[in-house]
Parts: sequence; structure tokens; C-alpha cells
Amino acid sequence: MCWLPPLFLGDTVTIGEISYKLKTPQNPELVPVKHISDSLPQTVAQHLRWIMQKDVLGQDVFLIGPPGPLRRSIAMQYLELTKREVEYVALSRDTTETDLKQRREIRSGTAFYIDQCAVRAATQGRVLVLEGLEKAERNVLPVLNNLLENREMQLEDGRFLMSAERYDKLLQEHTKEELDSWKIVRVSEDFRVIALGLPVPKYKGNPLDPPLRSRFQARDIYYLPFKDQLELLYTAGPNVGAERVSQLLSLATTLCSQESSNLGLPDFPVDNLLPALHVLNAFPMLSSQHLVQRLYPYNSILGKDGRTAVEGVLSVSQDMNHHNVPNCCLHVVVTLLWELEGRADVTLRVADKDVTFQVPAGTKEPRPPNSSPNFISTPSHAQLLSEMMQSHMVKDICLIGAKGCGKSVLAREFAEMLGYSIEPVMLYQDMTARDLLQQRYTLSNGDTAWRPSPLVTAAIEGKLLLLDGIHRVNLGTLAVLSRLLHDRELDLYDGTRLLRWDRYQTLKEQLQFSDEQLQERSIFPIHPSFRVLALAEPPVVGASTSSSSNSRGQQWLGPELLTMFLYHTVTPLAKGEEMGLIQGLTPNVPMEAAEQLLHLTHSLRKTNDPTAQSLASSLSTRQLLRICRRLSQYPKESIAHAVNKACLSRFLPSLARASLEKSLANCSIQDTPDPAEHTRMVKDGVLTIGNVSAPIYNPNEKMKVPDVLFYDNPQHMMVMEDMLKDFLLGEHLLLVGNQGVGKNKIVDRFLHLLNRPREYLQLHRDTTVQTLTLQPSVRDGIITYEDSPLVKAVKLGHILVIDEADKAPTNVTCILKTLVESGEMILADGRRIISAKGRPNVIVMHPDFRMLVLANRPGFPFLGNDFFGALGDIFSCHAVDNPKPQAELAMLKQYGPDVPDATLQKLVAAFGELRSMADQGTITYPYSTREVVNIVKHLQKFPGEGLASVVRNVFDFDSYNKDMREVLIEALHKHGIPIGAKPSSVKLAKELPLPEVKMTGYWTINQGGNARRKLLCPTETHSIDIKGPVFLRVQGYPCNRQESRALSFSEEKAHWQIPMNEVNIICDVTTKDEHEHKLDLQMYVLYVATCNPVSLYSMKERGETIQCMELYDIFPRTISGVWQPFVTIAPLGSPLDGQVVLHEEQSNTVLHLDLVTGAVRRLMLSPDSEQPTTRASHWWSNKEQQGGHKMCSDFAHKNWLLFYKEDGNQLEVLDVLEGRVHSISLPINLRSVFLVAEDRWLLLESNTNKKFLLTKPMHMAAEDSGVCQLHSISEDSVSSGHGVTEVSVPQMVSCEQLPNENLSAALDQKIVSPNRILADTGSFARVVVGFPDLMSPNEVYSFKRPVDLSVMKSSESGAHMFLRGGLRSSTAKQENCVSLLSANQVVRALPPSKVPLKEVYPKDVTPPMTAAYLEVTDLSSKKVKYIPVPRSMTVSPYTSWLSKVSESDVLIAPLGSGGVVTVDMGGYVRLWETGLDTLQRSLMEWRNMIGTEDGRPLQITIQRDSGLDVTAPKHGKIDPNNAPHVGGNQWAGGTGGRDTAGLGGKGGPYRLDAGHKVYQVSQAEKDAVPEEVRRAAREMAEKAFRERLKEIDMSEYDAATYERFSSAVSRQVQSLRIILDSLQAKGKERQWLKNQALGELDDAKIIDGLTGEKAIYKRRGELDPELGSPQQKPKRLRVLADVSGSMYRFNGVDGRLERSMEAVCMVMENFFVQHQPTTIIYYDIVGHSGDGYDIELVRADKVPKNNKQRLKVLKVKIHTHQGFTRNKRRTVSPTVTLSVYLDVLYFLFYPSLFLLYLCILNAVVC
Repeated sequence: MCWLPPLFLGDTVTIGEISYKLKTPQNPELVPVKHISDSLPQTVAQHLRWIMQKDVLGQDVFLIGPPGPLRRSIAMQYLELTKREVEYVALSRDTTETDLKQRREIRSGTAFYIDQCAVRAATQGRVLVLEGLEKAERNVLPVLNNLLENREMQLEDGRFLMSAERYDKLLQEHTKEELDSWKIVRVSEDFRVIALGLPVPKYKGNPLDPPLRSRFQARDIYYLPFKDQLELLYTAGPNVGAERVSQLLSLATTLCSQESSNLGLPDFPVDNLLPALHVLNAFPMLSSQHLVQRLYPYNSILGKDGRTAVEGVLSVSQDMNHHNVPNCCLHVVVTLLWELEGRADVTLRVADKDVTFQVPAGTKEPRPPNSSPNFISTPSHAQLLSEMMQSHMVKDICLIGAKGCGKSVLAREFAEMLGYSIEPVMLYQDMTARDLLQQRYTLSNGDTAWRPSPLVTAAIEGKLLLLDGIHRVNLGTLAVLSRLLHDRELDLYDGTRLLRWDRYQTLKEQLQFSDEQLQERSIFPIHPSFRVLALAEPPVVGASTSSSSNSRGQQWLGPELLTMFLYHTVTPLAKGEEMGLIQGLTPNVPMEAAEQLLHLTHSLRKTNDPTAQSLASSLSTRQLLRICRRLSQYPKESIAHAVNKACLSRFLPSLARASLEKSLANCSIQDTPDPAEHTRMVKDGVLTIGNVSAPIYNPNEKMKVPDVLFYDNPQHMMVMEDMLKDFLLGEHLLLVGNQGVGKNKIVDRFLHLLNRPREYLQLHRDTTVQTLTLQPSVRDGIITYEDSPLVKAVKLGHILVIDEADKAPTNVTCILKTLVESGEMILADGRRIISAKGRPNVIVMHPDFRMLVLANRPGFPFLGNDFFGALGDIFSCHAVDNPKPQAELAMLKQYGPDVPDATLQKLVAAFGELRSMADQGTITYPYSTREVVNIVKHLQKFPGEGLASVVRNVFDFDSYNKDMREVLIEALHKHGIPIGAKPSSVKLAKELPLPEVKMTGYWTINQGGNARRKLLCPTETHSIDIKGPVFLRVQGYPCNRQESRALSFSEEKAHWQIPMNEVNIICDVTTKDEHEHKLDLQMYVLYVATCNPVSLYSMKERGETIQCMELYDIFPRTISGVWQPFVTIAPLGSPLDGQVVLHEEQSNTVLHLDLVTGAVRRLMLSPDSEQPTTRASHWWSNKEQQGGHKMCSDFAHKNWLLFYKEDGNQLEVLDVLEGRVHSISLPINLRSVFLVAEDRWLLLESNTNKKFLLTKPMHMAAEDSGVCQLHSISEDSVSSGHGVTEVSVPQMVSCEQLPNENLSAALDQKIVSPNRILADTGSFARVVVGFPDLMSPNEVYSFKRPVDLSVMKSSESGAHMFLRGGLRSSTAKQENCVSLLSANQVVRALPPSKVPLKEVYPKDVTPPMTAAYLEVTDLSSKKVKYIPVPRSMTVSPYTSWLSKVSESDVLIAPLGSGGVVTVDMGGYVRLWETGLDTLQRSLMEWRNMIGTEDGRPLQITIQRDSGLDVTAPKHGKIDPNNAPHVGGNQWAGGTGGRDTAGLGGKGGPYRLDAGHKVYQVSQAEKDAVPEEVRRAAREMAEKAFRERLKEIDMSEYDAATYERFSSAVSRQVQSLRIILDSLQAKGKERQWLKNQALGELDDAKIIDGLTGEKAIYKRRGELDPELGSPQQKPKRLRVLADVSGSMYRFNGVDGRLERSMEAVCMVMENFFVQHQPTTIIYYDIVGHSGDGYDIELVRADKVPKNNKQRLKVLKVKIHTHQGFTRNKRRTVSPTVTLSVYLDVLYFLFYPSLFLLYLCILNAVVC
């Protein structure tokens, strides 16, 4: 150590052998004071000696070294030692040439140049200290090059600085006046430059420009040597053991070593060890690890490897002295004793020991701890506050914590405990050094002046400066504060100097100056109480250090910032503490709800799942308090709803949303259904929405209350009710949603209902902090500020609506945080918004002020900034979605009351589909309600235009994108919007004439007394036994319903696929009429039963879901093999809606199923039902089988069913409601039973086919037993002379009669009579008139077939062509014949072999392959037609079983009054419209949808008033040239004239068109291209295709092969390509480049422009990455594909090889777009199999560029390899499967997870 004696002017300073003679300073106040300590370490003395050497040589020096105050301290010590005046400037990225040379200022209307630091130093002989050269932007510092080298510089005011030597030579030849007149100024020989900088590239920054570097002499100022440092630390901590101090210094030295640097560890802040030792000296019981965390928060800034390394070093240190360092827990008991001004005594109880120490305190009266009603103390917060007190004793503090964890609240509590006034400063990314320190403004006379920033004011007044968001601001800007934080000194732009309090006092004593004299010299003291408390979010470990607006997070905490603060981490509260906090702040919150909420939050925080952890950030303590405030006010509020709101779950990715739903379910949090109706009412000045009421406001400015056309709908009313709840709680609101969903309308309607005036502010990408608050302008040379809408709203208490908030950079909008949280904001003109009065120059926030912020949802495809992610937790968030289908339909009806409902339904369905596709990323544009409303408005105004043409108003944007156009057309066609269809495309089946109807006989019901003809049937009644219930899962599957009338009109209405297994067999189909009360619509529910295994499917005709119950557990397997049941369905009616009875025919099992609850009950009809059959019957076996049990369900809607057994003699009537069975014994054996009425049944005897009519009472009861009567029916022919009477065997008999008008039409005679229609194999239909009610002979009228169906040979088509051993001889179980009474039709499903195809199709047309034909017999028109049913997509391999179900490949059931439904054996459901009336109506609607364009030319008519009266009508002259004539009354055939024959005029005798040219704009013109032109175009395309194939040496076969793979993934390729293009576009988004000489005027530089500066513009450009920041590399994607032999072997089973090749094809197509590799992702593909785990398929530097090369990879490298490789798979290391490091991603492909890959790939690319 060196001891320094006091120095006096005129002395000589000698360091070693180097001496320097002191000179008297001109401005002694500029000489540094109190920088030299009494004893100097030897290292410092050597540095000072070296600087003195260079000073003597007249050389400028560059002190280079690691971050910290040491370099600056040595420079200042030297200047103090040599009594030199100093000009200090901290360089930043905002420093410009004017800050160094000269700046213009306006005085009395004239601009003057004011010398800046470099010029002042040069002319006055001072030392210029430049700190932070690496922070300055390129090409700024070279302005000093000549000054450094030759001591010369040309100034802006015309003066020239010249070196002292040369000036003195000139002075010998010229007088000083001459030199002055030449504007030559002498540079002092004492002028020197000391530069301070960091070594780049080790640290971040710009490297030195070589010309600049060469002008300096460098000196490495590294940390003090271990020994010197140790002595300093021993002095600072006498109470701390020497060994412990040594260990701490060893740790610091280790973490600053080259080895640590190689591990990527930032330098330890060695300079902060000194203040840390002061803390340790007062609290020797603190553990080293605890202290190190404050100096070096490695848990926050390092990854896992880095943390392990640091903990390893720490453990070595602590193992050596662990007995001296007990780990003590801090219990805070704070007592403040007010003593000296600006100081306070704090007593902390640490481990049962009181420790008292002094800390700086504010100027206000301190408040005792825990006395604020807004702060609830918790143990962890008390501990943190006590730790902050310790750090506050020695240094400034930084709190690191996640959003909403309570940093701001803790800071306020800390300040109030110490009596501090807080000065909040919200930092943002574009903040400049001027914004931080001083801003220019103009005085009232136009002179320019500098206004101190709140930071400077806080320093002078001794406040606590709250720097909120230091993670956002650029490090180059923040560096200007390093001197303030380290030394408490600051130099401002106007020359003002702020000095540390003790230095100021020393200076005052030395110079004998008063405060006023020093202030005249612009020197002010920094108050000793001044402290800085910074708030920041945790750094993102491993993220880029770049602070570009695109980065979601950054590693902001580097070596420089580590030296500036002591760091404390605010960890999330423990569950118990958080509960105490919630109960304290919201005492009325329901306890159960709060516990559930906390259970969910902490389960998300503790999980290892990163998706769930990201959700936890949305449930910060701030959000939990907001939710609980709502719950305390509205206790019935759903917790799930509140959580979904806070997380904005509607817009979460599917994986995150699923994770949230799973977590909610695990915590037993269920969402309560929303009430159907949300009413709105205004009564007595009170608005009520739903269950929430609010008083209506009485505004002063009524013209600012919005008034908007708004149709109430439940969904929007629900959002408004939610908004009103939060509004009444005092929250500011954020509405997030897609474009066009009605956010603006909802807000305007909301404010209109509340009668609240609105201020509107629309943000955009060029919005700056200044424009958000004030708009500067210049008037008469004086800069004035216009209040922005934000300031106006704050002043007047209006509602501020901020629209498009996501378009502005989040670093701009983040300044809203202080306004929302603390009600404070500082404006550009120096004014301040505060929430209460108390200081001058303020705007007091009006209590009625609120913000309603609107933003688009975050994420793709919206390319705005993530406003919700940045600021979402300070607002109450509301997701606004497109209205649900029913709400949207109701709203559209109000916009288009005359538009047909069917059209509106199609629009709603189509747009709903498109929106879901946008959510999945298949298409980019999320179509919104706005587009639908515009379509409906058009249709309302112009009803004659077809829907197909009007929707093009929206979709023509995409007409030039082929892939997009195909997707759109497919979606529109799916929902029946016939875009592209022609009115002539009508493809109805050909009608053939029916044979003439003839009366063929009589049915006579025998009523005589003959006992054989009238039999009494005994009846028994007993209750049924019910087994069960068991509960099965009712699974829901999406119903992909497609309208069939997209491009042409036919009988088929719609179709969809049932999600059944490929081995399933369709057994039965039936329908049930169900009235939809909400929409007053007739809805039909379809039920389909399958066997193998037994399942029941239920779906609504227009539903979106197919419900399925699998019943394979109910039907067990038997010993003799697999038992194949055959089941039929009976849907029950009210009050048992939604319940069905299932009947199995072999075992006579009757099941009752409830499709709502999943309950299954077995109904035991008779006591012996459980007896097993002696022989397992197989209804498909070759042997002759015994008769099965049958169920008649015609009256199932009345909840009774009839069961009988073939060849049996008993009927069992099941009354489901009463739970009774009525058994009727018969004297005959039954073949079949037809329920022709509820009390009359037609029975067929089994052997003779003789008919009987059973009559029974309407309501059977036990006492009525024995009253059922059996009547035989005689069948007689018309003429008895024709031998034996023909006996018909009905296949179907209607249970109701034909309407009288239909009966009359069918029989060609007016007739009113009971009747039944029946069908058999010999006739198209038979009508039995009088049956069953009349006892007189009933006439039978028949439409005879030419050939009986039973004698026709069945074809080998459809499923049957696969049968082995021919067809079965027994009849099929389903007859497939139904009657449509109101349509007067009988519809059958027939196999193609029984259809007269030659009559249906022309000779030259080959009939299509069909599953069946629907034979529609229309008795009114006397026509029959055959409608082809397309073939099944898939057919069960059990074809012999299929043939027993149905004669054809379809089953049929009636659907309403004019249609049928068919289900083919592949599970394809088709709806058909057969009724003539309904078909005609549908055809008219279909043609209306296409539109009425008829191809006629359009004529343009201009109506005008000629001002002339008509005279007399005449034909007019005929123009021989037939030229067009407009107006006048001379020529015939003119337009717009008078008297003459023509068009558009007045007074003429008649219309006359002379055929003048018109402009045709119809679709017909486009369609009128001649066929030969079209053919030529096609040939040209085909020729070009062949030439392209030839060019890449690819055959047409190869092209077709590749197309097979490519087309399978075309949709996914399109989806991923959209994302890649969007990312590339966003990655190249341009930034504002400031300080430009041309471009747009920068508002922040208006005053500089007034003074005449040039670099006052900004322009858009691509911002160069900050030098020193990591290079932005493309992502590296490695795809690992399974190419083992098993892929080839089992491809036939599950198609795994095909899917794998499709996946590889998708990767190759996506990442090579337009023959250029994408710059975002480089990829390669390797395979693994038995031959190895790194088989090269595609190299990153040689990716396939065309289809030929891609096919080669698929065929040769994958397919062929799998054919010849060994079957054994090589194990792939788990670490390679999916890991990310250094921008490399490995991806393992297994074909079974193909769909998952597509989702992950999307996520990876995003």
C-alpha cells in the first residue's frame, strides 16, 4: 500500500520516478474530489504511474478491463491527484456527434452553438473522460479522430481547433486578433483523453474502429490482485472470519477465471464484494450461499450445467468452513427509530438475536410495518423485506420476479416503512438516454431549455427511484446510469453535474463556495437518502441477449448489470401464505372456491410439464386476487370460467388447452353451464344485464357516447355481463379475439348502455410512447403539446378505448402498466398523471376514468405483438369469439329478415367450418361474423342474386391461390352452397310409367258366429323383471356431414360416415321425429345398430356429433365359438325421449338404453328368459335354423312394443312405462305380425300364409283379460272363375291410412275410406280400401309388377360378389320397404339385378356400380323411378353374414314425410328426398341459391330530366348508319329521349331496341368459351407437363407414384408452408432507424430541428443485430425415420410404411419452397434399421430439389432399403429422440404417431 500526503497547488506529484507538476485549475469545481483513499494498493499505484507516463508524453489512454467501477475510479483518482479539470461523458447508443462537439440552442429567437464536452475539454485544457466506447453506435466516435491525432477539429460554427504547437507558431507571425478573425482556436497542451471501455468481443458491444483504436495507448485494468483485494475486504469486515472472507474472494476469483468463461458463466461482480462484506459484518450469521445469491443470482441467470458448476464451487467453500456459517432463517421484527435526517435505525431479529443497523431513509414520516390495509404480510414477504433492509444499508437493489408476483407492492411497502416518496419510472425498449436523464423543451419565448427527468429530480430530492422493467430497456441506454449507481455522480446534457453528498460538502469546504455559487456553476448534491430500486422479470435462460421486439424473452442480466445492484428474487408464495393473502385482501371470498383455485394454481406451478408451467404464469398472485375479488362479489361465479378467462383458454394451442382442462378436472373444478338467456333491461336509470345491475351515467359530453347498430345475442350479452361485473369492481378491461367478431361493437354497445362518453385511440406499428400520450407541434417557434385521447380521458373521466393494441410494440404499450397499477404516468411535457392531488404540474386522474383495450388474439395467423403475454395480467381479460351457431343465426335473421332460413343455416355452418380450419392452421384467414353479416345484407337488399355468387364477395380474395381455393370450395360444397354449379345441373332419376291400377280382389273380415272364424285369445299380465342398470360410456364422435347438392341437384340431400369398425355389420336403422323447441324445427334422430360387436349409434339429422354405445360386454361369447347377435331398435317417445329398446332376435334379449346417462337395463319379459338355449344358434349357419324372435316397433313412440317368435303362438306386449307384459295366447302359429293400428294387428299363419285380424282394447289391464278376438280374413279374387285365389305375403303394411286426397289420386276416383297400403314381391304397391276398420269386404287395388321379385335372380354385385359358395337361399332379415303416406309413395331398396336397367339408362351408357337402387313408386303421378345408391366405401369381410341382413348392400328407413335414409354396409349414411312436392321446393331453393343470371346482356340506363315536354308519340326517323342516339326526339331506337320509339325515354309509342352495344358481365360469358378453345388449353397444359417430366427425367408413371404420396399430405404441406412464410415475413419486419439525415420527422427531435440539427429524421430499415449478440442461426431439423424391415412386412396390415413415406414427403416438400431452401430451417433425414441407426437419406447440403429427386428418396432409399434390410431395429438413444441445443432439433418419426407429428412440427416451426 502507498500512503498519500495532502497535496497543494504548485507541488509536484511523483509516482515512482515519474513526476508531474500541478497547475492551478481555472474551474476548481471541475476537479474530482474524494476519489483517493488514504492508502492505495500497489496495483493501483502502478496504473496511476502508467497514466502519468502517457500524460507526460501527451498521449491519450484507453483503460480496458472487465465491467465495474474500477477503471473509472483509477481515472478519477489520477485526475484528483494531478488536480485536473474533467469533462465526463457516458457514451450510449443514443450519443450523437452533437453530444460530443457542438449543440445548437435558441436564445432570444437566435440559434447559438454551445460547445460540448470534447470542445470544452480541448479549449480549456481539461481531460475528456469517455466511458463506454463499445456502447456508441458505429461512425459516431470517428469525429474525434483528428482531435486525438493532430489536436485539430473543424466546428459547426465555423471555428477551427488547432494544436497548441501550430497555433503558437502562427502567433509568432500573426496577431491574436487576426487568428480570432480567422476563427482559429488554440487547443490546450494540457488536453488529454482517457477512454474507458470493455474488451469486445468477450463482452457485448461494438468493436473499436481501427483508426480510432490506433490513436490510444491501452492499459488492462483487471480486478485487483487477490492479496490487495483481501486486505480491502478484511478492513470492510472486521467481524467476519478471515478464512470466510478468503473463501468468498476465492469463489469470486474462480467465477472470473477463463475456465468459468469457457463454461459460459458471466463474470462474478468482484467490486460488489466490498458492500457485501459490510452486510456480512453486521450479520455474520448469514450463510455464504445466501450472500452469493444476492451478488450472483445464478439460479436465475444460468442453466442446469451452470448452476451445477457454481454449486460445486460453493460446496467446496462451505465444506471448509461450514461450522462457522450456520444457515439461519430470518424472522423480521422491524422497529424504526427516527433520528438524523435521512437515516433510520432498523432492528432485525435474526435467529433470536436482535441486530440494529443504520440505513438511509426518506424525508416523510415512516409508517410502522404491517400497518397498511393494502399489504398483508406473509413470512416469505417479511423475510424478503428484512433481506432488502440489509442490502439497502450498502447498495441499490433489484427485485427479480415473474409478472404479478407482488414486486410493485413490496417496493411500495418497503418505501413506506422507511418514509420514502416513490418516483416511478416505467422503462421501455426504445427509451433513450435523454428520456432517462433530461429532455429538451421550449420556454414561452421560444428559447430552448432542458427539463430534468424524474430520475434526476428523485436524486436531488432524496426519493426512492423505482425503475420498473430494467429487463426491457437496452443495456446501451442503461449504461449511462452506471456512474450514478456506483459513484452517485451524474453529468447531464446541459452541463449540470450531480455530486455525491459527501463530495459536494468537501468541494464546498475546499472552495469556500456557498450552495448558490455552486448552483450557478450547475453543481448540485445528490441527496444522501437517494436510492434506486429496480424491478425486473426473470431472465430467460439460454435466450438471446438481443432486445429486439420479436424476442419473447432475453438474457438481460449480464456482467455489467451484475455490478450495479444487489439482487433479490421474489418467489411465488407458498399455498398457505397465498391463502392468507387472499383472505386478508378479499375477506368475503367463498373459502371452498379459494381453496380450489389455489389447489389448481399450485399444481400447475409444481408440475414438470412446461405446458402447464406456462399456464401457471397466467395465474399470478395478481390474477388470483382479481378472481377472488370477483368471487367475493359474485359468489356463484364459476371458478372454471374465471380460470379460462385469466388464461384466455379459448385461444390457447390445443395441447395447452387440453392440459388446462385436465388440471381443472384433477382439481374437481367443473364449469357450470351458462344460462340460456341473458336479458338486458333499463329501468329507473339502472342498467341490468343478466344478473348484474349498474347505474346509468349522466355525462357532460353526450356527443361522445357511442351509438351503434347492435342486435342482442346471448353470447355477446354474456360477454357484456362479464364486462359489467369487472367494470363495477373498478377493473380496466382487455377484450381479445379474432378480427370481425364484434369487439368494437360490443364495447360501443356496452358504453352506449352505460351512457359513458368515449375517447378512441388506435395503435399501429409506428406508435411511440410520445404519440401515445402527447402530440408535439410547433406554433410561432414554440413547441406545444396536444393532449392525446389518453390524457383527455384521464382528465375528464371518459372511457379510453384503445383499439388494435397488439399492433403497437409491447415496449410502447407497457407504459400503461404504471397508469393501471398505481395511477401514475409521466408525460413528455413534464406533466404527471397522478391518482390524487398533492404536487404542482400534475393531472389528477378522474375517478371515472377507465380503459377498455381491444386486441387480436396472440399467435398465428395474427402477426401482431403478444399484448396479452406482456400486459394481460394487469387487465381483466375477456375472450370474444364468433357467436355460437344458434346465436349467430338469430343475429343474421335480424340483419336479413327476408333471407330464407335454409340459406342462413348454410352460411353459419360453412363459416363455422372455415373458422375451425383457421384454428387448426389449415387456412390462414379466420373468417368472422363480419363477413357473414355483409353477405346477408347483400342478400337482403338484392334477393334475386344467388348465394353462390354473393359469397364470392368474401372469397374472391383467395381466388388466385389454388390450394386455398380448393379448400374453400370443398368447405362451401360440404354445407350445400353450390358455388360453381349451373342451374341446368339437375340430375334427377328417370321416371318410368307405373302399370295401371286394378282391383284384384277382396279381403273379408269374418264376423259371423262361427267359432273357428272368431276366436277369443286369453291374455295374461305380469310385471317385468329389470336387471341393472350398468353404466356404459357414451362416446361422442364428430359428424362430418356433407351436403350432396353442391355441384348438381339430385334426390340425395346429404351423406356422412359412421365411425364404425371395418368388421362391423349394420343390423338395423330407424328414425324418430323430435321437435326442436328452441328453433321451432322438426328434427329427426337416426339410430343405427351394428353387430360384431354390438353397438348403437345415435345422431341428429343436422347434428354435429355421433353418439356411440358399445355393448360387446353385454353380449358374452359362447363356448362353441363367436356368437353373432342380430339386433333391432325401437326408439321410445315422450316422456322417455332419448331412450331406446334394443332387441336381440336369437336370445330374445331386450335391453333398455338411456343414451343420455349411459344406463343399460335388461328387461326380463318372462321368468324363463334367462334359461340358456340348449344349442347355440347361429343365424348365419348353413343348417336350417329355428325361428327367431321378432319385435314390432311401429308404436314405440307410444312406449309399447310387441314381441313374437316365428312359428310361435304367443304375442307379448311390453308396456315400457308401466313395466308390464301382456301375453296373448293364439290358436295359430305365426309367420309375421303387422301392426295396422294400435288396436288391430294383421297376423300371418306360418304354413298357410293365411291372414287373421286380432282386435284388442286400446288399454289392456289385468281385469280385461280374455277380450282379444281373432278374426280370420278371406281373400277372394274379383272373378272367382280363375281358379285358386292368389294369396299375397305382405312385406310391409302401413300402420296408418293414406290421406283421402292421396287415396283418391292413387285410385283415380274420389273416395273417402279407411285404407292401408301394403307391398309384396308381386306388386309395386297394393291399397286395401276399408281395411281394417270396415267389416264389409275390403277392396284390394294393385299396381302389379311385370315380373315377381321373388322369381328374379339375385346378382353378384356389391358385397355379394365376394361371397364364396354362392348366395344363401333363406330370405334376408330386413325387407327394406317403407311407405311415405303423405307423399303417396312406397320406397324399396333393390339389388341392381332386380332393376330394369335397360329402361333406366340409354343403350350407350354403362350403369354405375351401386350398392342398391331405391325404387320409388309414386301413386299420385303413377310413376316409378330407380335412384342409384353409390357403392360402399368399405365392406366388412364377413360377407356371408351381410347377405343374411339384407338383399342389397343398404338398409332403409323413412325420414319424415317425403324422404328416406339409407345406411350401406360400409356405414355410410345418406339422406334422400323422394316426395314430389318437397323435391320441387328444394329444386327452386337450389336454383335461387345459384342465382338468376340468365346470360342476357346487361343494359346501362341513365335517367335524366331533359327539361323538354313531350309532344306527340311517333316512330321517329330511322338512322341508315344505326348510330347510337341519346336524348332528343328525332331518331327511332334511341335511348333517354322523348316522343320516339326507343328505350329509357318518355312519351314514345312503344319500346324499340336498335341493338346498340351493351356490356355483358354475366357468368354465362365466362362459360361461353368454345369447346375447341378449352380443348386446346388442356392439351397445352398436358404438353407442358410432359416436357417438365422429360426435363427432370421422370416418367408419367413416376409422376403418378409421387403424386400418390404428395396428395396424401397436400393439406398438411399447405398448412405448414403458410406458417413458414409468415414466420419469414415476421422475421424480416423492419425497425425504426433513428438519427437519420432523411426520412420522416422524429417527434422526439422536433426541438433539435428548430435549432438546425440535421439528423432529426427516422426511417424504416432492417436493424443490424447488436454486435456481440449471438448470431441468429437457422433452426436445424433432423428427422429420424424408421426404415426397418418390419415397416415393409406389416405395411399391408396397417399401412405404416405408406404413412412414413408420406411424412418424409411432407418434410421434403415443406422445407424446400420455390426451388430455394428456406432460411429458417435446414433439415436432413436419416434412417434407423437393423443395418444401423444413421443411414443417410437426405443430406442438409444436398436436399432434393424436384419431384424426381424426392421420389428417388422415397423409392430407392426408403422403400427398397426396407425390402432388403434386417428386421432388427437398432435402439436409438433417448437423448437423440427429441432435444434442442444450439438451434438443432432432432425428431424421431414413427408412422403410428403421424397426426401428432403434424401438430408438433407446427409448434416447432412457430
